[in-house]
Amino acid sequence: MTSSKVTPRDDGGLQGASDGVELYIRTYYSLLRTTGEVRVRAFEEAHAFSDSTLHLGAHDVVPDVAAFAYAAARLPSCMASIERIILGQSHEQFETIGLEVRDWAEVRTRGRRRPLRYDGDKTLAVFLTSTSDLDDLIPIVTAYQIEWNKLHERLAHTALGRAIARTEEGDSLSIDDAELATLLGLDAAGVATLRAGLGDGIDRGLRAIVSRECDLRLRVLSTTYTGYQRAAHRWWSGIEPAYVRDAPRKRPPLYFVSSNTHSILNLCGGYARTHRESIIDFVRRKNPERLAEVVESALENRDEDTLSNLTYYLLRAWLHESDVDTRSLLQQVQDFDAQSGVRTVPSPGKVDVSAQLVDLAALKPERLDPRVRVDGIELLAQSDAVVLNIDYPLGMAAYHLLTRLVQGASDMLGVYVMGKAATLNGRVGDVMLSDTVFDEHSRNRYMFRNAFSAGDLEPFMRRGTVLDGQKALTVRSAFLQNRAYMADYYRDGYTVLEMEAGPYLSAVFELAFPDRHPSGSIVHLSNAVPFELGVVHYASDTPYSRRQELLSKSLSYFGVESTYGCASAILRRIFTREVARVRASRGQRPDKP
Repeated sequence: MTSSKVTPRDDGGLQGASDGVELYIRTYYSLLRTTGEVRVRAFEEAHAFSDSTLHLGAHDVVPDVAAFAYAAARLPSCMASIERIILGQSHEQFETIGLEVRDWAEVRTRGRRRPLRYDGDKTLAVFLTSTSDLDDLIPIVTAYQIEWNKLHERLAHTALGRAIARTEEGDSLSIDDAELATLLGLDAAGVATLRAGLGDGIDRGLRAIVSRECDLRLRVLSTTYTGYQRAAHRWWSGIEPAYVRDAPRKRPPLYFVSSNTHSILNLCGGYARTHRESIIDFVRRKNPERLAEVVESALENRDEDTLSNLTYYLLRAWLHESDVDTRSLLQQVQDFDAQSGVRTVPSPGKVDVSAQLVDLAALKPERLDPRVRVDGIELLAQSDAVVLNIDYPLGMAAYHLLTRLVQGASDMLGVYVMGKAATLNGRVGDVMLSDTVFDEHSRNRYMFRNAFSAGDLEPFMRRGTVLDGQKALTVRSAFLQNRAYMADYYRDGYTVLEMEAGPYLSAVFELAFPDRHPSGSIVHLSNAVPFELGVVHYASDTPYSRRQELLSKSLSYFGVESTYGCASAILRRIFTREVARVRASRGQRPDKP
């Protein structure tokens, strides 16, 4: 086997995290070793000292509503009632301290997928799937508390605050935005950001903010590497029956994709395309996000790609308008997708990372998006391979899930990673293709041959730019970085900041070699990995120029082009390679992918 060319004791030529960030990480990990509860206020000084780019106003007396909105969107709506957060790896761990979380309500967040349970009173249970959950959640909760208390201080003893406190639960609040802006020291945009951060629970949230200071307590139950591996095993156990359903003795060869739950499904399943006329009629009637004009322009110009992207983007809103019961409608959609060769396994093993299995032989070419129909597509009917697409996990969970997956899978034919990232040199909506990744978890610099180049993506991009030859930095958390820290990496040519590529590449190393991945090394994977490897990111944030992008603005429709451009390139690559593989198995000369 080709050598991995591992060079030990290398930090990628980088200085690593700044002193403030390192101090913050050491602070919360040392405090959370206790078996008791820790007040979040114990993290506040180190959090503010880290000068996070997501919380530049931590030291200010004026509320940093952008940081508050970012944090609130990644916490459940019941957060206004929460006083205690317990973090653990399994139901059994919670039960050993008397918490029957199996009976608690499942709650979700708008901006982060994480298994959460709420007791209906003041306690939130958080299931950890990797160390990244801690690195992600601790700064989020700390920023939330810091800014909550600033808001409380400015509102509690005012006439408006007393009026808010007197309203009964369930009563609608009528608040003058100008008065609120004056009291909080904000402009109109700041008030709008605060409202967006509180979401549908703005009345409840403001009442809670006025009524009390936030004094959250955290407790982390015993966490182990084995526990994270056990969670990954439960996850795979939920997928495996669907994977081996038709071939229990000889498991199908596998193409692995990490993306999202909608792009591969829409490009392959065809439900949205089949119901396009109904969706367009809905847009004309309701004009969601003022996209009716964009739809009419696409129809007039016969712009098939834009029309398809719009149809996919608006599918969810159209489904929600339906009078049909939600569960019945969801089953109808899943039945249609299954007929197209796509089966969904939602949250297998109670791990909130859904999976989709695409049976290549069962695909219906007429239902495929035209962008992914390659020459010889009809030959896929003779394929024995499947595509396993998972809803990209957070940070180190990617490592645990992929290493467990390959233990139960057959031949791995390709690994393709698609995700969102911050860009230091591009714009929101651009696509970045990296061939070097520095991973903060392992301190490895991975170098590999990326299956994609700019030419593979450019046909699908009209607004965004495709940048290949980039270098990516896998960070521990969106909060655990500051301007000085990013400047150090930028000087070394790292322009893409994301959270999953490094852990995936650590797993890829272990798929190719008999050892666990090294640490602090330069690792050359280009000639070592026995399958194709592709990594694509689309830009969701530009932290050097417009901080508000990540904090308070979703990609919305603007990000659909890059999302479906990336997904189209991945599927075309898989379909082209599989057509060549089928031809080779029949003794025909395969075309070069």
